[in-house]
Amino acid sequence: MYSRRKGKSGSTRPYREEKPSWVEMDAEELEQHIVRLWKEDKSSSEIGMILRDQYGIPDAKLVTNKKIMHTIMEQGLTPNLPESMRNLIVKALRLRTHLAENKRDIHNKRALQLTESKIRRFVKYYRKTGVLPADWVYKPDTAEMLITR
Repeated sequence: MYSRRKGKSGSTRPYREEKPSWVEMDAEELEQHIVRLWKEDKSSSEIGMILRDQYGIPDAKLVTNKKIMHTIMEQGLTPNLPESMRNLIVKALRLRTHLAENKRDIHNKRALQLTESKIRRFVKYYRKTGVLPADWVYKPDTAEMLITR
């Protein structure tokens, strides 16, 4: 949003509605793998990469007809923060530790400002959609406690 770069072109996924012929795992077995990986403290994107690289499953939705997070939520294992906001908070924490050592680094000070404003925009959106409670507020001082599950 605030960078001088224009954008990245990338490959698009092939359009599919049925699971590929080489996938031999059924939906129940795949859901068990997803829940096991979630309990091993993997994020949903990490679970997707593990399924792709180790089990040859290009997309879990083709097999189970639901996304990875929907499978996790059905088991009652909801995360305390959405993954996009969690990643931004981790980035802000890394920037804060860097700025504690390098106080005159104005470029990373600006990056921290942009990251925290993005977090606040996410908070506003997630409060409006009901994912976060109405009184939830992002505080940089207590952000590290939010990251631990």
